[in-house]
Amino acid sequence: MSRLDKLSISLREEITDKLEFCKELTDDELEEIIAGKISEYSKKEHLTLEERVGIGRKILNSMRRLDVLQELIDDKDVTEIMVNGYDTIFVEKAGRLTRSSKRFESDTRFKDVIQQIVAACNRAVNDASPIVDARLMDGSRVNVVLNPVAINGPILTIRRFPQKPLSMDRLTEIGSLQKEQAEFLDKLVKAGYNILVSGGTGSGKTTFLNALSSYIPHDERIITIEDSAELQIQGISNLVRLETKNSNADGCSPITIRDLIKSSLRMRPDRIVVGEVRGAEAMDMICSAMNCGHDGSMSTVHANSASDTIARLETMILMAAELPVYAIRRQISGGVDIIIHLGRLRDKTRKVLEITEVDRFEDGEVILNPLYRFEEDEDSTADHVTGRLKKTGRLIHEEKLKAAGIAC
Repeated sequence: MSRLDKLSISLREEITDKLEFCKELTDDELEEIIAGKISEYSKKEHLTLEERVGIGRKILNSMRRLDVLQELIDDKDVTEIMVNGYDTIFVEKAGRLTRSSKRFESDTRFKDVIQQIVAACNRAVNDASPIVDARLMDGSRVNVVLNPVAINGPILTIRRFPQKPLSMDRLTEIGSLQKEQAEFLDKLVKAGYNILVSGGTGSGKTTFLNALSSYIPHDERIITIEDSAELQIQGISNLVRLETKNSNADGCSPITIRDLIKSSLRMRPDRIVVGEVRGAEAMDMICSAMNCGHDGSMSTVHANSASDTIARLETMILMAAELPVYAIRRQISGGVDIIIHLGRLRDKTRKVLEITEVDRFEDGEVILNPLYRFEEDEDSTADHVTGRLKKTGRLIHEEKLKAAGIAC
């Protein structure tokens, strides 16, 4: 620990001891007190202006914000923060993962910050319930895993999202897809096709779902359902946002995504948008929402390809009910219209790799109709991937487009 870090801790403890009611102070009032304390110390031992500013920021962050994480959270270029115990922090910038020199002063201080984060969104994490999903005030996704599940100490992972959601125009600018496919998806969303966005971890599913939602007509009633509220749907005035709730020590029962989907069906939604299906809630999403008149519903799912998405849905629905596989596949083929598969490539860029239509159920199988597939071109290298989505088929089911009066 550096000299300035030790000094920051020492001055913070002095300030805390003298300010019994410091929580009642505003940030500006607390900053004045911190500045005064630093100025008083600098009369005894010289501190440069840069050192004084740095110490003041460290003290304020540790007393009112998220301690050593605050500077990382304030850095707009940081997309992921991974804390593996109090003394090991990794950050992701521009798709590259590096170890940060920052560390918490102690395991106790790190645990205090974790409790501060989860309490801010009315959640709890402890030995009895050592895993929790939460979010920061700016919408960043937070996952916490405590001992004894996390053997090497408390684990905190923060996924950052841009304060201003990426638009589909911006995604076309950076090469995630071309304008042709963006215009095609615009028509499908407006016409009410049920869409799943699939991909691996970090492939940009939530970002893409946000961009896709901008095509939803503004006069519709939309209900979003998430574990931790992350979606940033813009321009919809009749928007209802629902978030799950964990059980607590007071005996309150948990509210799951399944509960919220069932409740949302009674709210007269035009569309239901589920942030992610990862378990038994797939049955409610596919069988109760997409197959029961809520056309235009959307969600994301972890999968390795469009075809793997179907297999994943089958498995998740089986978690909810022991139905015959043919019945599950019939429900999937009847509910899902389009699968958009994303990928994170070797150069860390995120692109749409497939756009596939769910055609029909035949001979016990779900038949897919690939519409676009990403192909690398001759300019691709090991460090830079170039290519484009190439058309591989034509949309078979145009009924919804025709019903909406949209040209095919």
